Amino acid sequence: MNDGKISVRYAKALFQSALDRKILDKVYQDMILVSEICTLEEFKELLENPVIKPSKKTTIINNTIGKRIEGITGSMIALVVKNGRETFLPGIAREFMRTTKEHNGITESVLTTAVSIDDNLKQQISDIIAGIFKTKVELKEVVDKNIIGGFILRVKNN
Repeated sequence: MNDGKISVRYAKALFQSALDRKILDKVYQDMILVSEICTLEEFKELLENPVIKPSKKTTIINNTIGKRIEGITGSMIALVVKNGRETFLPGIAREFMRTTKEHNGITESVLTTAVSIDDNLKQQISDIIAGIFKTKVELKEVVDKNIIGGFILRVKNN
């Protein structure tokens, strides 16, 4: 099965369950935590190590973040590990967050500039995007010293 399809299926199932239970915001915060933890080298090694039994992986994950996440999130993680799909956790988290933003009508935008800009200008740019696309905007700023002048604005339209 395609990697993207696996992540999408788990993320959509978790999204629908969280939406039905009216805990979407809490599970969204859980997925931010999962996404951040998946960037840690030790955690990546845990997920990718085929020698460690799934039950041991689940125990380690529960001891690490189990008390800070919703039960539904913990159950999904346990299921993913049990099914041998733990390497897909970062993709599942990413897809869940994308789906939640789409559901909430939020458009992700990336502003790339040669130098950092002030908050006032960021707000003006966000307001322009919101006006054009009739959406809420989540603007991320990236500073790229290789840009000679001007800016690059990427708007991901739902």
